[in-house]
Amino acid sequence: MTENTTIAVAMSGGVDSSTVAAMLAHEGDRTGASQNSVVGLTLQLWDQTRLAGKHGIPDAPKAGRCCSLDDVYDARKVAEHLGIPYYVVNQQERFEQDVVRPFVDEYLAGRTPIPCSLCNNHLKFDQLLQTARSIGADRIATGHYAINEYDSARSRWILKRAADKAKDQTYFLFGLNQPQLSRTLFPLGRLTKPEVREVARQRGLALAEKPDSQEICFIPGGDYKQFLTAYLEEQGEQAPETSGELVASNGEVLGHHEAISNFTVGQRKGLGVSSLSPLYVLNIDPASHRVTVGADAELATRSLRANRLNWISIPELVAPMRVRAKIRHRHEPAWAMLEPAGEDQVIATFDEPQRAVTPGQSAVFYDGDEVVGGGWIV
Repeated sequence: MTENTTIAVAMSGGVDSSTVAAMLAHEGDRTGASQNSVVGLTLQLWDQTRLAGKHGIPDAPKAGRCCSLDDVYDARKVAEHLGIPYYVVNQQERFEQDVVRPFVDEYLAGRTPIPCSLCNNHLKFDQLLQTARSIGADRIATGHYAINEYDSARSRWILKRAADKAKDQTYFLFGLNQPQLSRTLFPLGRLTKPEVREVARQRGLALAEKPDSQEICFIPGGDYKQFLTAYLEEQGEQAPETSGELVASNGEVLGHHEAISNFTVGQRKGLGVSSLSPLYVLNIDPASHRVTVGADAELATRSLRANRLNWISIPELVAPMRVRAKIRHRHEPAWAMLEPAGEDQVIATFDEPQRAVTPGQSAVFYDGDEVVGGGWIV
C-alpha cells in the first residue's frame, strides 16, 4: 500500500470508532497510510425525535442509544480534534427499508429479529464502502472488535474472534462477504476495551470515558411492543389479527392472547396466565397463532435449522463439519455437528441441548476463533 492510500473511518461518536480514527490519523494503518489519508464518515440512520411522546415513548432521546444526534456531534468534534475531513451521509430511508421495516414484519410474524446484524449485513458495510469509493477511499475501518486476515493458502479473507472475548462482535458480522472483508480494517481486534480507552486518553480524546451504547437505536428503552404500536400508527397501518390460544406443552388451553408479536421464545414475564411454577414461551406458531408455554427445562433443544447462509472461512458447506454454534450475542458457542440440509439451509445438532433457540435470530458457526459462516434460525 502506498502513501496516498485513503482510509475512511466509520465514526459512530463512541470511544471505539473515535480511537480507530485517532490511531490511523496518528500512526497510519499497518501498511503505511499517512496522516492526511484518513477521513471520517458517519451514517445518519434514524431520527430519534421520531415517534417521541407516542404510546409511552420518551419525549427526549435517552443517553446510551447509539447513532443519536449527540453521537454525530461527538464524532465531528473528534474529527476536528484530529484534523481529518468528516462527512455525514444520510441513510435514513434505506435504514428504514432494510432494517426497521423487516424488523417490524418479523416481529408481527412471531419471530424475533436481530436488527444489528441486519444493519451490518444489508446497510452499514455496503453503504460505507460505496461512500468510501465516492470520496476516493480505498478501505474502510471500523471500531468493531474482530480480527480480519487474509489466508493465502485458502485464498480467502478470514474473520476471527477478537482478543477481548467479552467485547467480540463477530456474531453481528457473519454476513460480510469476501469483497467487503477485503476492504475492511478492524484495528481494535487485538486490543481489550481498557486498552482502547487508554489509547483514547493518550490521544487526548475528550470522550475517552464515554459509556458504551446499550440500546437499539430506534427502540427506546428496549420496549419492542411500544415501538411496534407507535410505528404502525405512524404508518397508518393496523397490526395483523394474530390473537389465539395460549397452551401448555400437552395441548391444554390455558388462556388466550392478543397477538403473537407480544411474545418471544424464552419469555417468562407478561404471559397473561398464572401458575404454581414459572412458565416460559416454548414455541410460537404463526399459522395457528398458538403460543405454547411450559417449564424452563422444556426450552432445551438439540438442533436448529438455519437459512440465508453466508460462508466466510469456506466457500460452502459440502460435508458435515464440527463447529461451535452461537445462537445469541451473549451465548457461549456450543459444540455441534453442522450438516447441509438442502439449498441454502443447514442443520446444527448440538452435543448438549441448548436453551431457547429462537427463530429470527442469527446462528453463527465457529472453528476455533474463525467464523465459518452463519445464517438465520428458522
